[in-house]
Amino acid sequence: MPYKLDENLQKIVQNFVHIDQQLSDPNVSGDPKLLRKLSLERSQLEPVVALIKDKEACHNQIDEIKQQLENGDDELEEILAEELNSLEKNLPDLNEKLKVAMLPRDPNTGRNVFLEIRAGTGGDEAALFVRDLFRMYTRFLEKKSIPFEIVSTTNTGLDGMKEAIILVKGQQAFGLLHLEAGGHRVQRIPETESQGRIHTSACTVAVIPEVEESEVEINANDLRIDVYRSSGPGGQSVNTTDSAVRITHIPTGLVVSCQDEKSQHKNKAKAMKILKIRLMDKITSEQHEKEAAVKKAQIGSGDRSQRIRTYNFPQNRISDHRINYTGYNLDKFIEGEMDLLLDELKKAEVEAALAAIN
Repeated sequence: MPYKLDENLQKIVQNFVHIDQQLSDPNVSGDPKLLRKLSLERSQLEPVVALIKDKEACHNQIDEIKQQLENGDDELEEILAEELNSLEKNLPDLNEKLKVAMLPRDPNTGRNVFLEIRAGTGGDEAALFVRDLFRMYTRFLEKKSIPFEIVSTTNTGLDGMKEAIILVKGQQAFGLLHLEAGGHRVQRIPETESQGRIHTSACTVAVIPEVEESEVEINANDLRIDVYRSSGPGGQSVNTTDSAVRITHIPTGLVVSCQDEKSQHKNKAKAMKILKIRLMDKITSEQHEKEAAVKKAQIGSGDRSQRIRTYNFPQNRISDHRINYTGYNLDKFIEGEMDLLLDELKKAEVEAALAAIN
């Protein structure tokens, strides 16, 4: 008698088949929003369904071999016994993989994300650290062929950055980067340090899921828009026209300024985009607080004490304090070779989720 899946697994397979049927419906293909939603659901269910089918096949093979052994075929008995032993050993591994695949997904899985890096404590050294992290993340994304767009960078003296915002695209974006959120600390000897002393600086990284336009509504009456003359280095017209834009979101008090472009129109468009990112971050943080502080707000004060990771250049050491990880490959890590640590973080996240369920 063929192995019968339990009711919950049957429902998952049935749901997957139903989604496939909907995706073949011409009415669905004409609705981009619904098509994207169903395609995302299908991509999330596909690996689960594959494991369910593997489990079903494994059980059926075990039952079939046991039936053959009961029939007493002496010539094949040794071969069948070995195959049965192999299948029975494989079954617990399949069950564990299926359990992991069925863990509750973060609702932001599959979304594009804004990766925002901001200088914290440390002055010019913190700004240089932002530049280094910006370079590290963009190299990492390039190595993995993950598309991204540089939304905004605010440069400082000495080739540093006050902040940088990157839009990372694709279904892998959130899964790969959400554990990067938090305080990052650097320990190194600055180029300007004549005594050879190690300085400590910090910056914060936020990972903000991109939301639909309808999820972040900005009322024009809630905005105060000021234009002013750009300051700092620029082309012929940058410092002679009122091209810089400052937008204040009155209900929240959020203020965004942009003077990167020569055109006031372009600066306004970029400032509005950054304001939406700030509001997304605020919405996300408030949701986290409502969920009984399961996660802390992603952006701290930028102080050295609020850290998830330390980058120690004199020792070529990278330390992630959440999982007590230490590696002596900082030179490679800072060049975008981040997979080893990210895999360990993901593994720890899965183990914690399984422990919570158990």
